[in-house]
Amino acid sequence: MLAELLQDQPQLRPQMYFKSSLTALSHAMEDQVLAGLDEPLIIASFQRERFYRQEAHRYRRIAQQTKQVYVLAAPETSFTSASGHYETVAFLPEDELSHEWHLIVIGQQYASCLVCREREGFPTEIQVPFIDPSRRFEGIWTFDRQVSCRAAELLLKRILAYRPELETKIAQARQLLGINSENTDGETCPMPNFQCPNPDPFAQRLVTYLQAGQYKLLKAYRSIAAAERKERLVNSITASIRKSLNPHEVLKQAAQELGQAMQVCRCLIYRCKQTDETRTVQHEFLSPGISSVAGETWPLKDNPLFQEVVQHQERIYIADTQQDARIVNSPTLKKLVGQFGIVSWLLVPVLNRGRLLGMLELHHCGLKPHRWEDDALELVEAIASQIGVALIQAEAYANLEDLNQQLEALERTRSNLIAITGHELRTPLSTIQVCLESLASEPDMSLDLRQVMLNSALADAERMRKLVQDFLTLSKLESGRVEWHPEALQVEECVELALSSTRVRRSKQELPQIENEVPPELPLVRADGEWLVEVLTKLLDNACKFTSPQGKITLRARQNGNQMLEITVADTGRGIEPNRLETVFERFYQEEGALRRTTGGTGLGLAICRQIVQGWGGKIWAESDGKDSGSQFNFTIPIVESSRGAEETRETRETRKTREARETRETRETRETRETRETRKTRETRK
Repeated sequence: MLAELLQDQPQLRPQMYFKSSLTALSHAMEDQVLAGLDEPLIIASFQRERFYRQEAHRYRRIAQQTKQVYVLAAPETSFTSASGHYETVAFLPEDELSHEWHLIVIGQQYASCLVCREREGFPTEIQVPFIDPSRRFEGIWTFDRQVSCRAAELLLKRILAYRPELETKIAQARQLLGINSENTDGETCPMPNFQCPNPDPFAQRLVTYLQAGQYKLLKAYRSIAAAERKERLVNSITASIRKSLNPHEVLKQAAQELGQAMQVCRCLIYRCKQTDETRTVQHEFLSPGISSVAGETWPLKDNPLFQEVVQHQERIYIADTQQDARIVNSPTLKKLVGQFGIVSWLLVPVLNRGRLLGMLELHHCGLKPHRWEDDALELVEAIASQIGVALIQAEAYANLEDLNQQLEALERTRSNLIAITGHELRTPLSTIQVCLESLASEPDMSLDLRQVMLNSALADAERMRKLVQDFLTLSKLESGRVEWHPEALQVEECVELALSSTRVRRSKQELPQIENEVPPELPLVRADGEWLVEVLTKLLDNACKFTSPQGKITLRARQNGNQMLEITVADTGRGIEPNRLETVFERFYQEEGALRRTTGGTGLGLAICRQIVQGWGGKIWAESDGKDSGSQFNFTIPIVESSRGAEETRETRETRKTREARETRETRETRETRETRETRKTRETRK
């Protein structure tokens, strides 16, 4: 239609319009009809039904003023050719009208037309329910009555082609408005008393649309700027907290960055779990003049706000703490609010896959409540999410480091096991083999020499048995296959048993001076007696091994609090380097190395002691000032409750008597064996 009109009216020059401009002009033309008193002819072509639906309510109002209203569109759902409030004409989708946008208004006193065609490259098949304001059209907009009548005539012909039953109604409009009256020059005859319409309504409508468009543009710019600020802030804080894989550094940096960015009085971030009752605050940001809560014990179990956050896993925002019922009805929260001056309170959980990792709190401590906007709240939630990711990464890194350390320890254990096993097993096996070969190959060997060979083989076999026994003992302890038999014990008696056992087993060696400073009035302890004596014996053996005969070993015991008794085995021997105080408790650890050591042993004794002490809930540790400064080993034992102590004293005494009898018997047998060996050696020397 635009091409036909331009061909018929060569003086017209088409202009370029955006869809928003066409909408403004169309509404101005429709407003002029609604403000008038006559009954003009209205012809509107909307391309598609979806565009018509957005303007249908306006045409119902126009139809109440004039009966000559014709609306054209390509049907998509329910649009059909019908006579209702006004005449609707459904043209075929392949009709060229589907690419054009027209509005023609012809009245007794005025006329205007808007005839446009959408530019190629901007298809009309837009699957959106709104009009895209960026669509471009090429066409004309004029108040010229002659041009408007010619455009109306072209559209009326199209309408008659689709709806011929409207011929009578259209003829009435032509006759009334003079659209079909032509003079001899072929020009449409103007109506009498015709006046050019006032352009003010059009100008006002365009200004209104321009202002509305500018407002929407500014609003969009503000939204983009806010989104950019949010993204920049989140990226900045994320970059800051990702610089370290230490959880404490992550929380410290996050508290500082978030507190400064949000300009709050106080920002707290602390690690916690759902089941925690309290938590000590370590990381905070403070504005000048605000009291610190660092080091304070923050209540969680009796905190209704914390419990609500845990239950719903959502933030809680309290604009005015003085008006919130949860705070008013909670003595714990009222105390916190009063003590630290919290006026507005925001709690945001730090989550990862539904697991609570920590809590983020923002406090406003001014005179008036502070209102956080939704954008600010969403920003804090986004940062809390990033903190959760950073904490998970830090935990993963820490777990990886622990795993690497365990792998390194396992590799050291493997190497030490090979070296120690090779040395500790091969040496006695060689001795046993030599002795047995001598006995087998020398039938004429004297009885005394045979006895010496047998004693050497038995001694080395006992050495191998102890090595294997230590392996089995540590394996049982580490696998949890040990059956504990706790009982009430007197530490003094256990110490005496351990001292007696040590002196018997090392009777052929010159021992350091051993002083027993364990007081007899100590409370009873609850432990497995055999294992307690085992720990004391191994610690004494270890002290004797690394202390010269001129040195001294001291045993002490004291009450460590109301629940534990601490026993110390101190020596003046070789000492331990400070960086190895924890390593000495590892399996197969040898202070001099597996192949260069000057003392015997498998390196399993202290590892066994640690497993035993941990089995009854105690703790063991070593202390030393360094090389040649001596060392002391401490471990703790649970104290028996007073009500149980009296009941178990009798059983403890009976156990002690049994052990003393057994120890006396073992001592006597050992003494006899030693005397026999010395007699034989004397005879051999004489021979």
